[in-house]
Amino acid sequence: MPFWKNERITPAQVIILGFLFLILGGSLLLTLPFAANGPGGAPFFDALFTATSATCVTGLVIHDTALYWSPFGQMIILLLIQIGGMGVVTMAVAIFMFSGRKIGLKQRWVMQESISAPQVGGIVRQTRFILKTAFTMEGAGALLLALRFVPRFGLIKGLWYAVFHSVSAFCNAGFDLMGTHDGPFASLTAYVGDPLVSLTISALIILGGIGFLTWHDIREHHLHFKHYRLQSKLIFCTTGALLLGGFLFFALYEFHRPQWTSLSAGERILAAVFQSATPRTAGFNTVDLGRISQPGQLLIILLMIIGGAPGSTAGGFKATTLAVLLLSVRAVFQRRGNAQCFGRRLSDDALRSAISIFLLYLLLFLTGGILICAIDEVSLMTSLFETASAIGTVGLSLGSTASLSVPSRLILIFLMYFGRVGGLTLIYAVSANGKSTAQYPLEQVTVG
Repeated sequence: MPFWKNERITPAQVIILGFLFLILGGSLLLTLPFAANGPGGAPFFDALFTATSATCVTGLVIHDTALYWSPFGQMIILLLIQIGGMGVVTMAVAIFMFSGRKIGLKQRWVMQESISAPQVGGIVRQTRFILKTAFTMEGAGALLLALRFVPRFGLIKGLWYAVFHSVSAFCNAGFDLMGTHDGPFASLTAYVGDPLVSLTISALIILGGIGFLTWHDIREHHLHFKHYRLQSKLIFCTTGALLLGGFLFFALYEFHRPQWTSLSAGERILAAVFQSATPRTAGFNTVDLGRISQPGQLLIILLMIIGGAPGSTAGGFKATTLAVLLLSVRAVFQRRGNAQCFGRRLSDDALRSAISIFLLYLLLFLTGGILICAIDEVSLMTSLFETASAIGTVGLSLGSTASLSVPSRLILIFLMYFGRVGGLTLIYAVSANGKSTAQYPLEQVTVG
């Protein structure tokens, strides 16, 4: 009997075990001699780091994907990205569904937890919708990218590059195959002034990061914003504000600095659009991040930690968590008993969960950064950039990932895994106790 059908295993445990088994299986496949270009195959630890990064749709790498891994290894990485981006449980349910086997209540419950669905009812229909949406958007992105890659790389290679980068962008993974043509770890820097590549990749990142349940709202209510669920409204508003804020910073400040004088006005606008979208946990870059100013690097760190939406291919502590925290702050300033938005009141449970997730991410991000800084003696900004990229499952780097020691890489592996399965999921998985109804006597504590 599959472990995810065991009645004693909770949905949260199914999710974390599913990702763990996928990572281990991918690691073993990547250690095969024909998975790497060099003789003897990849060391297990290198394969483990790469498989974790691909499964957790992060994009941090210690070897350039195109130069180090063979076509077979690249195919394994792409498969891990697709399964990890869609969710292990989603893909398992899809296999059962298309094979004609019955999906029981326990499996529907696990699926609900996996995609952050509000209810169990209609979960199979939502699975079909998720698969159709993902493959349609990835296919459309691949066709657009093929218009640029096929003329440059030829028909077969160009189509492969188009599919790989489309899936990697929609799943917010950030893996690329440009190393053999534009230099190791070049990412998409050769396309900084190419609107087709820049805008297509940016659109795929955003579409994958707003979540499938948000797209379900759009399908049900079209463009009637007032009929959307509150969660979808918060996702759209928060995502729009973060994208606009990032774009204005990069366009009006960062890319007007002296180190970017070689970029034309059009390239600066495209670079601003791309760099505001990619920290939403994608991991591509069209400019050298090492040349970004420290205020710009700090902004990227903040955007990476925030991430995308619940039930999406993105990581981070999620845009809805940020929205709940900001609305709660507003409620305090307005001396209201509860946070309110769009004519709805947010529950106290939502606020407690948001505070817990935020503090947990902040604690792990800072602790990991300090440890890497102390272990490898890299600058604190560089180490914090790495840990934010890992826990936010982004993949952006200032170039230090490959030179980090084994202990630092283990820290990044844990942060990538934690960032993908989610803070509350991990807490629920290791917690054996149910919700307690007992209450202690109330006593006031002065804060602030």
